[in-house]
This record gives sequence, C-alpha cells and structure tokens, in this order.
Amino acid sequence: MANLLQGNGCVEDNLRMLHRLGAKFVGRALLHWGGESRLAGSLVKGQEIAARLHHLDPQIILQAGIFEIVTTQVNDIPIPAWVFEGFERQAEERCFRYNEMIYADGLYVNHWGEGASVPDITRLETQMWFFYLAGAYIRMGAESLHIGQIMLIGRHDPELKTWWDLLSRIRRYAKQHARRHFVLFDAHVSSGVGCYGLSDDPTVAPGGYRVGENLLLDFHALPLRIKEISDRPRQAELQVGHLDALYGRSIGGTTPSGWVCDSLPYLVEFDNWGSSGHGGESVGGKIGPIQGINDRYWVWGWDEICWFAHQSEAERNAWLSYAWQWVKDHDANGFVEMPGMRGLADAVGEVHEYYANTRSAACPQGCNQEETILAIWNS
Repeated sequence: MANLLQGNGCVEDNLRMLHRLGAKFVGRALLHWGGESRLAGSLVKGQEIAARLHHLDPQIILQAGIFEIVTTQVNDIPIPAWVFEGFERQAEERCFRYNEMIYADGLYVNHWGEGASVPDITRLETQMWFFYLAGAYIRMGAESLHIGQIMLIGRHDPELKTWWDLLSRIRRYAKQHARRHFVLFDAHVSSGVGCYGLSDDPTVAPGGYRVGENLLLDFHALPLRIKEISDRPRQAELQVGHLDALYGRSIGGTTPSGWVCDSLPYLVEFDNWGSSGHGGESVGGKIGPIQGINDRYWVWGWDEICWFAHQSEAERNAWLSYAWQWVKDHDANGFVEMPGMRGLADAVGEVHEYYANTRSAACPQGCNQEETILAIWNS
C-alpha cells in the first residue's frame, strides 16, 4: 500500500478495504524516494492515519521504507538531540550534511540524478540519517522498516559490521519507543548483485545476509522476478532460478528474535521502478530510460506492477491466484505480498496508480482485485 500513510489514493476506501480483508501487514505504507523536504508533513499525516488504522485493528503492522537514495534536501533538516544520543555523541545544533553521506571515492555519486546519490552506510552521517528516519517512523507508528538495496548502500561494508551495529542501535531504540517495543527489518536480499549493472550473473546473489550464524534481517524480501513467456504476447510466469529469484534460496540461521530456521520466511512483491518506453513489447536489447536498469528485468517492456496493471481484470485476478499457489507449491517459506496500491510509471489510460480496491464511487479507479485477495486469504 505504497504511500498510504501520506494520504495517497482513496484514503477512506483504503482503510475500509484493509479492515475488510483482515490485512495484518501493510507494506511500504510510508516512503520517500528522495523528496526529504516533504518528510515532516508526511510524518504528521502518517501519524494521523496510522492511529486510525490501529484503532480499527491494533494488530496491524505498518511498514515504512528507507531507500538507497539521499539528496541535497537533507542539508535543510535539523538533527534532533536524540539522534546524537543514539550514537553516544554530544548534541550539536546543525543540519544533516549530504556531502558526508555520499561515497567519498565517487562511487554512485549523482547515480539518481544531479544531487541525488546512493549513500554510503560506512559513513557516520549516513548512519545518523538512517537512525533518524527509523526513529521518526517508529514514533509515527511503524513497526517494520524496509531498507531497500542493502548491498548498494553497503558496498564498503562487505562483512556487514556497520549494518549490524546500526540495526542493533535502531532495535534498542524501538524497544523503548515503538508501540509494541519491537521493529522488524527486511531488505531486498539480492540488492547490489544482478541489478544496475553490478554483475553479469544475477544467480550469484546471496539469499540473505548473516554475521556468523546470526541473520541480519527479520524476514527477507525480493521482487517476484516475473518472466516473460516468449511465445505468448504479454503473458508471464514465475520460475525457480529465473535471474536472482529468491525461491528456494532464502538462507537460514538464528533470527534477531532468537529462533532458528533453515530458511528464513520471505515476501515477494510486484516491483516498480519505471517503464522501458516499449510497453507491450519484449524489450530484447532496446535501451530503457532508467539509468543502469538491465533489460532482462523488464516484463514485456514494463516493471512488474505496470505489467500487472496492464492486464485485463480477469487476467489480473487469475494471475494473483496463480502466483499465490505457485509460490506455495515451490517454497513453503515464500509469501506473495498482495498489490494494494502502487504508482504506475506507464499509466493505464488516465490511471497513474494501481488500486486493488473494488471500483466504486469511493474509489472510481479501483482495479477490482479486492474480492480475489479476500478469497485467496480465506482459502
């Protein structure tokens, strides 16, 4: 439910749908891809909507996103004293410093455009920024944090020492300040391999991250990795071993909560990143407008949610049921994260956002997957 807590979409109908479906985990409910200057307003709105959701169902876990981007807008955000305290440092009256978050060796600087770079997790300023975001989201009511392409941010942290220390600090903060005294972390566990041109062989990507036998994350996540069916135009399927798909590869160990597993449970989502400009076609070597995206990840020229949204209503409903059953059949530790609300880089007619809601006066652009999701979960 991307940007739900920021008031995107049909807010009243979204709350109705989530309550009716009995959703217990609401993914990407608040996120900023850059745009840090709008963060303060998002947090105020988010706290209001989060309180309403938790009134409907106190069990709901809301997830916020912290991603592999930082922009110069952070230079105008003051650092609260509690952030310095989280790192045992004397508080200062100053704002965050973009130039102290980016890679000092120039790696991924301006990767997302001028003044928009991949932050380096080994730099203290980045750690403080992530701690600030995590703490702000926790105070707002989030109990789960998705931290994006963890190895893109952590290219200089191959042994995960910095990540381990930072997540430990945030977990301690959550134990004091979170609504139920915990926070759950996930990330795209193949991040940095097979993506953005970092490797020619995505199959070498790890199925998770450990320090010794201790798992870094509470659960794993990755896109569905939908595969085109070459001789059936616009049709697609799931396949074990396609690109860096996580099916059968999620590693086990001792979880942050203390239990042990052979394979950590994981979510697979309908990913979004853009459009190749050749929607409906097999890209086949054509260059898309998104810098560094490898052509192999397009599904008939679209990202995953665009491909899904451009199917007919009947096809969408059938494919959701297929995907749910396929994942259950191929890996008992995998779970399909249902698409509720997500932006579309390639609009369907005049519709620029996908909504699972049943179409009604309250949500006139609903795509009518609500009944299918309810039926799948009830089964």
